[in-house]
Amino acid sequence: MPRAASTPAARWPRRGRTCSAPGSSASSPRTSRSDRSRPPAPRAQGSDRMLIRGGTVIDPAQGLHAVRDVVVRDRRVTALGERPTPAPGEEVVDAHGLLVVPGLIDLHVHVFYGASHYGIEPDPHCLATGTTTVVDAGSAGAFTFTAFRRYVIEVSQTRILPFLNIGATGMLSADVGELEDVRFIDKARALQTIEAHRDLIRGVKVRLSRQQVGANAGVALATALETAAAARLPLMVHVGDTPIPLDDILRELRPGDVLTHCFHGREQGVLDARGRVRAEARRAVGRGVHFDVGHGVGSFSFAVARGALAQDLRPATISSDLHVYNVHGPVFDLATTMSKFLALGVSLDDVVRMTTAAPAQALGVPGELGTLAPGAAGDATLLRLEEGAFPLADATRETLVAGARLVPVAVVKGGVARAASLQQPRLPPVPVSRPYG
Repeated sequence: MPRAASTPAARWPRRGRTCSAPGSSASSPRTSRSDRSRPPAPRAQGSDRMLIRGGTVIDPAQGLHAVRDVVVRDRRVTALGERPTPAPGEEVVDAHGLLVVPGLIDLHVHVFYGASHYGIEPDPHCLATGTTTVVDAGSAGAFTFTAFRRYVIEVSQTRILPFLNIGATGMLSADVGELEDVRFIDKARALQTIEAHRDLIRGVKVRLSRQQVGANAGVALATALETAAAARLPLMVHVGDTPIPLDDILRELRPGDVLTHCFHGREQGVLDARGRVRAEARRAVGRGVHFDVGHGVGSFSFAVARGALAQDLRPATISSDLHVYNVHGPVFDLATTMSKFLALGVSLDDVVRMTTAAPAQALGVPGELGTLAPGAAGDATLLRLEEGAFPLADATRETLVAGARLVPVAVVKGGVARAASLQQPRLPPVPVSRPYG
């Protein structure tokens, strides 16, 4: 693994010359800039031909962990190997001493900016921190999806693959759960919306915590399951403080469905009262239910994660549940969430797999995303592995001091290179009465 002391700055191409990437200095990106309300959108530079040269490529989809050069042409990876000499006209990204991984995929964020109370802007908070693809986990429902597509998804540089909320309004209000009124649990409208946007919608989302679902947990889960089955799409279920026992929820989930917030620290978690992994959780994983982290502001516990990992219950994917209430702590970004799992003892290659190949598999796009194999999308994230003492907090306010962290230095999306960095901390937003997730 590259060490902080020996990691050179990544360098960017402009035609005919090379320049240093912002954020590539040895100082911590968290303290190197003055505080701002939000970071700027990433600046891009690139062409139809690029060589990412000299980095340590980690591509779990190919079982690869070795120094390699990556060639991107016309927004696609065209070669992976050794290229001692750039071809004429190629832009060269100097990745010596850095990790080069497939473009990071965050399976759980909220980016319906300007409509959902959770919404953040995707480009300054996702792409600028090294994540090329995100799954918006139910911010929009049938009533609001067209606006989400037109005014956020289609104008963002970040690739956004949404799950449709079974609640027709989506996640608009912090004070009223989207499923508290049963009239908004509308299978017919959801299916109409899915068919109208079949090229984009990747799944159905239902939130089953008391504050979102009220007394309607049973009908919400049943309707979401029926809708996902009819649409031939996976269902993502948000759990934690659920009125329905977790075992009952797990029994209903099908292969390919997603249980998000799998390591939350509240009632109805994957550990029973004696700290043992629930048998139903093991059975669900065994039949192909996809356990996802979904850190969030209230949905990730180091203690639960330690207990589960010690008993060999591992998440399939690491995701951030990034939104306005946690983007400046404790979550910050996907890279910081990855660092927390390194600190818990998960190997670097597995952490990369859980944010590249595994979410691509869950989304049904292996070979297209989550890999640097020839033919895949020309997406890559360049990371520096820093050693030191880094305090990291979970959603229960437990803090551990990590000996290493992953720092995004640069991101390549569709063959276009941009600088990247960790999210900048600042004071949290004014709290609302019921932020959660």
